[in-house]
Amino acid sequence: MTDTTTQARWQEDASRDLVRNAGARLAMFTRGEGASVWDDSGRRYLDFLGGIAVTSLGHAHPVFVDAIARQAATLAHVSNYFATPPQLELAALLKEIAGAGEAGRVYFGNSGAEANEAAFKLARLHGAADRNAGTPRPRILALENAFHGRTMGTLALTGKPYMQEPFLPMVPGVEFLDSTVAALEAAMDDRVAALFVEPIKGEAGVVELPEGYLRAAREITRRHGALLIVDEIQTGAGRTGEWFAFQHEGITPDAITVAKGIGGGFPIGALITYGEASDLFYPGTHGSTFGGNALGTAVAVAVLREIERAGLLANAAERGVQLRTAIEALDSPLVRETRGRGLLIGVGLRHPVAGAVVAAAQQHGLIVNAANEDTVRLAPALTIGDVEVDEFIDLFGRALHTVEDSLLLEDPTDHSKESA
Repeated sequence: MTDTTTQARWQEDASRDLVRNAGARLAMFTRGEGASVWDDSGRRYLDFLGGIAVTSLGHAHPVFVDAIARQAATLAHVSNYFATPPQLELAALLKEIAGAGEAGRVYFGNSGAEANEAAFKLARLHGAADRNAGTPRPRILALENAFHGRTMGTLALTGKPYMQEPFLPMVPGVEFLDSTVAALEAAMDDRVAALFVEPIKGEAGVVELPEGYLRAAREITRRHGALLIVDEIQTGAGRTGEWFAFQHEGITPDAITVAKGIGGGFPIGALITYGEASDLFYPGTHGSTFGGNALGTAVAVAVLREIERAGLLANAAERGVQLRTAIEALDSPLVRETRGRGLLIGVGLRHPVAGAVVAAAQQHGLIVNAANEDTVRLAPALTIGDVEVDEFIDLFGRALHTVEDSLLLEDPTDHSKESA
């Protein structure tokens, strides 16, 4: 058990010194290895959240550690006035795995929000270019309940009114649609600059777009001269079993945004553009002091090369099916369904008790999180195997049983679980 005096001390420090933009920290982790993390008392946990789809190789992977050490000992940062070998290597690699072709280009930032900010500007530049040609495009479309970030620009793209409310008025021009082809057809016209979509809405509870939506969106946006911008921040870097989730649909977007898993734990994000969209930025329209620095890009190159070398795209696809099958086999009265693709999985619950399941999981030594009140999200390292899957099922089953028992204790006459 964690020493209560020590725990109280770091909790007090966190409460006093950290801005209260997040809830109370749930634990003090001091080290990690593979799919495991240890807290300040030495207790081990199985990490099936992966820093929210970030630690694609797991914790302290030798490739990740070596890349940081080698590049830090050589050259870390020189600003964006200059190029470095790892920066150019990563740009070429991202274009290759994203299928951007020779015409593609890459902008580097430090996070997913920064990548989406750049994409927002790309949409505005597209609208401005067409306005100068006599076709004004002031409209940007995004999907209800989507999440693209918390900066003022990306929050304007985020279809969650409760997140926007404290910061109104939003950056103007964004309209939100239901996630159906019919709604997109009805909203689209030649005044739309861009459509932003997540292939899987992670923060909405790991909800996939309807079958065929991306293919239809590609055809509709192309017909009207609008950009199709795909947010791959949670779904990219092999998490769904392809390098990027849009590749399951066989389409080519105008731009994608990436972050999280491409750095394996190092903060880095990028905007990848395709075709004519690659010529919209010009000097002075955007920038980042740290974006694309030698240290971050060297780490991302190493992470992506290791994902490829170790066959982790196939592993993500295989382990995702294995996990979903095993979760459903638990036959828990709490579990309604599993959603997602590869190793981005949402466990849909019959009751709004995801927070309780997450807390019980942590008590049993398992790290997951609640995407919303009735969804538990899993986003483990792409390196997990049978051992980690078996341990997860054991611990997650215990957590579910703990919450099931507590529900019965709270209302012994409630038989809704039995008939649900």
